[in-house]
Amino acid sequence: METTRQKKVSRVIQRELGTYFQRNASSYAKGGMITVTTVRVSPDLGIAKVYLSIFAVPDKEAVLELIKERTWEVRKFLAAERNELRIAPELHFYIDDALDQIERIDNLLKGG
Repeated sequence: METTRQKKVSRVIQRELGTYFQRNASSYAKGGMITVTTVRVSPDLGIAKVYLSIFAVPDKEAVLELIKERTWEVRKFLAAERNELRIAPELHFYIDDALDQIERIDNLLKGG
């Protein structure tokens, strides 16, 4: 069960990272779009699992790997923007494929 503090920190991180990826999407996904769908923070606020939707990009895994390689840059931005967080949490990035699954199910239902 998430505490109120975890939920608040998650919302702050989601908003700030959303802004970051909106400004810097071209350096990660040429012509694509990156959206932060969910952030889950550990009880000690030390780790944040960030789920991303990546659109209009042929190789989502390659974009995710580039983001993982440059995690320090994203974390640095987060620390600079949100100085109310004593320590910027360690960021772990994942692809949120829920929309892809919904689209697949929708296509199956239409076709079958």
